[in-house]
Amino acid sequence: MADLLPKVMQKLGLKERLQESEVLGAWKLLVGDFIAAHSCPVALRDGILYVHVLQPALHYELERITKPQILRKLKQRFGGRVIRDLRFRLG
Repeated sequence: MADLLPKVMQKLGLKERLQESEVLGAWKLLVGDFIAAHSCPVALRDGILYVHVLQPALHYELERITKPQILRKLKQRFGGRVIRDLRFRLG
């Protein structure tokens, strides 16, 4: 049973959903209150975390300056296989 459960979870896509839920739940802790209040992670697909950002100035800050630090924190917590990149979207 212990060998079968991970295979069933993977086949149903549950493992990816669980990882996505964990990453989305950790966003505020990893980026801090200010960034978390003005952004929202929306999906984790194929190792890319998609994040909506509310203000253009913050989008610029995140994309150009803060992205490497956030990505490093995410990789430390979840591993490089789970998180490969971040994509910020204005909206």
